[in-house]
Amino acid sequence: MFGLGTQELIIILVIALLIFGPKKLPELARSTGKAINEFRKASAGIIDEEEEKKESKESKKEETVAKAEVKKEEEKVEKIKVKE
Repeated sequence: MFGLGTQELIIILVIALLIFGPKKLPELARSTGKAINEFRKASAGIIDEEEEKKESKESKKEETVAKAEVKKEEEKVEKIKVKE
């Protein structure tokens, strides 16, 4: 995680404890955790939306190809009818 070792994390926590105090630090950690959780949910939602758009585009493309194939088959049938 960012190349931080145990010693660096302990130093950061001690400095945070000195700056914010023992009563404010758990509150700060809780709000940071909630913010990270919300960010993860939002980014997952964006990724899901992009995947849905991609799937929608692919299905529309497949539908267009299928319609084109049906139209070709209908044209072939009409040519056969005209020949008869």
